[in-house]
Amino acid sequence: MTQRVAAIDCGTNSIRLLIADIDPERAHATDVARDMKIVRLGEGVDRTGRLSPAALTRTIGALREYADLIGRHGLGLRPQAVRMVATSATRDAENSQEFTRRVKEVLGVAPEVISGDEEALLSFTGATRELAVLPGAVPPYLVVDIGGGSTEFVLGDGSGVWGARSVDIGCVRLTERHLRDDPPTEAEVAAATSDIDRALDLVTASVPAAEAATLIGLAGSVTTVAGIALDLAAYDSARIHHSRVADDTVHHIAGQLAGQTRAQRAAIGVMHPGRVDVIGAGALILDRIMTRFRFSEVLVSEHDILDGIAWSLVT
Repeated sequence: MTQRVAAIDCGTNSIRLLIADIDPERAHATDVARDMKIVRLGEGVDRTGRLSPAALTRTIGALREYADLIGRHGLGLRPQAVRMVATSATRDAENSQEFTRRVKEVLGVAPEVISGDEEALLSFTGATRELAVLPGAVPPYLVVDIGGGSTEFVLGDGSGVWGARSVDIGCVRLTERHLRDDPPTEAEVAAATSDIDRALDLVTASVPAAEAATLIGLAGSVTTVAGIALDLAAYDSARIHHSRVADDTVHHIAGQLAGQTRAQRAAIGVMHPGRVDVIGAGALILDRIMTRFRFSEVLVSEHDILDGIAWSLVT
């Protein structure tokens, strides 16, 4: 039987909503509504340890719009069918309780501030549910979710997860730490690269990533790189979903973005305005992952933790 659910993913850089009709018996989900807004909730958290008033205002404003949409699609009186997950920024913030209180006032349910490991498992579920029928998607899979504050790595196959690790490298965090000039200097890029490589040492110690046959890349940094690789004039989710980008293409795009000014990045047709400042760091993370673990290509997925949250409401 089909069930309608609403999933909200609140990350460091963006907040996203998925309302879907899910048939667990057929393992099939149909989007009713899908939306993303850049709210930059984690702005300054790495430096101050707190969610700023401006960031909270932006995020709660977006959430009010989502609560209205959830109600209009018949879920306003079914809080058990609504789940909101908050990730890296709220894990790190001293004032996360204020955020939780304000969310519950607007949405009617409290956000679940999940661990990095829980985040990784939800990402894996969302990314791999449909891969059994996709040609060329060979297990085991390494699912990599590049967020604003952290990046999650999950290794597994159709039978389950073998290992997972969350590390504190994300496009917002690395930009704020290192990539401050316009364009970034070589020294800044080198410092960000060293930061990424140290984090990948931690991944290597806990997840046998080299055993993966397929790299699956999730989230806005990866999909934007894919859009650039496809030379899209505007963002096209249908063309980006399950596209493949070769390692040398990722390396070229990462280097190109690192050398561009903010204005040059903003002029790229596929670029969301909210990613202009942080895409250089996100592309660099993807490039270092592919180099470190010797992947010849990345399989890009539009289905990620948001879809995993939706599936968790029916399974």
